[in-house]
Amino acid sequence: MERLERLINPRVNEIQISGIRKISNLVSTYKDAITLTIGQPDFPTPEHILRSAEQAIADHRTTYTPNPGLPELRQAISSFAEAKYGLKYNAADEIIVTTGASQALDITLRTILTEGAEVILPGPIYPGYEPLVRLCGGVPVYVDTRDNGFKLTAELLEPHLTDKTRCIILCYPSNPTGRVMTEDELLEMARLLEARDLFIISDEIYSELIYDAPHRSIAALPGMRDKTIVINGLSKSHSMTGWRIGFTLAPAYLSQHMVKVHQYNVTCASSISQYAAIEALTAGIDDALPMKAEYVKRRDFVYDRLVGMGIDLVKPEGAFYLFPSIQQYGLSSMDFTMRLLEEQRVAVVPGDAFSIYGEGYIRISYAYGMEVLERAMEKLEMFVKTL
Repeated sequence: MERLERLINPRVNEIQISGIRKISNLVSTYKDAITLTIGQPDFPTPEHILRSAEQAIADHRTTYTPNPGLPELRQAISSFAEAKYGLKYNAADEIIVTTGASQALDITLRTILTEGAEVILPGPIYPGYEPLVRLCGGVPVYVDTRDNGFKLTAELLEPHLTDKTRCIILCYPSNPTGRVMTEDELLEMARLLEARDLFIISDEIYSELIYDAPHRSIAALPGMRDKTIVINGLSKSHSMTGWRIGFTLAPAYLSQHMVKVHQYNVTCASSISQYAAIEALTAGIDDALPMKAEYVKRRDFVYDRLVGMGIDLVKPEGAFYLFPSIQQYGLSSMDFTMRLLEEQRVAVVPGDAFSIYGEGYIRISYAYGMEVLERAMEKLEMFVKTL
């Protein structure tokens, strides 16, 4: 077995299982634990979307679809993006329906990266990007955003730009911090990048979960459309994580190459899920609104409780995460997490799962009901009082 294991692609061999999944798998062995780990909406998929999927099954719509997705779904995505965010993309050749936003990221990076190409990532950041970059032979370059409220700005970015920079990943609202870039911050970044030959991947999967202002995409700003790939999907906005529907919005010159990677990767997204997605993006265009209203209540509750405990944190403007500092307690993020789990049976994600720049923090997901959050905060308060 060892003789054959040495034949495994070394890039794959070097990749580790996500820290989020590691802690989630561990928590599953604690049957009485309250878990605040996974970023999955606790709301059911809206009933009208379920009915549309049932109808698609009844109509035997179970064959392959065109590689980039059903034409009517791509048109629905085009209309949705324009109505919501002012983004204009041609359904015929600028939109690809993918198996979740994760696969959208994969085909994008495989299309634009070559050996040694640098990809700039704002740290702390969701751990799903770096492995994909490395699998493509790219080089991740982190920008430390901790002293800037976890936001990447043009000023922070500029010193890291080199002639090897191929791509910058923007992921706002942010997982794990919930921070959102303002329009002024995006405009400054656009001015910095407009004349440079590089790509921007704008992961906007949480775009429907911004609380105090409308979502603004860098792709809508002057000079940015031709170099930006927008990633989005229905997992967070419509509570459709298991349906695995994502999509890319990118200029035609780029999409024509991305669809080749997509074709040989998965052929097409699930046909039934695509029909459900049409319903989600048309009749369900505002399905996220009641969910968002509930997330605001949860955010405010958990934020106020943490502040009341004397814990330092920045109030998030979107997504459904808080990223409080635990540095005052003198424990590593993993030690804090494990002791909290062992002593109070509350599970959170250690900050170092989100790169070295997350050390000293923990991520709390509030995609859980108020009763769960109330019990978890009571136990967390009891725990920190012992430190």
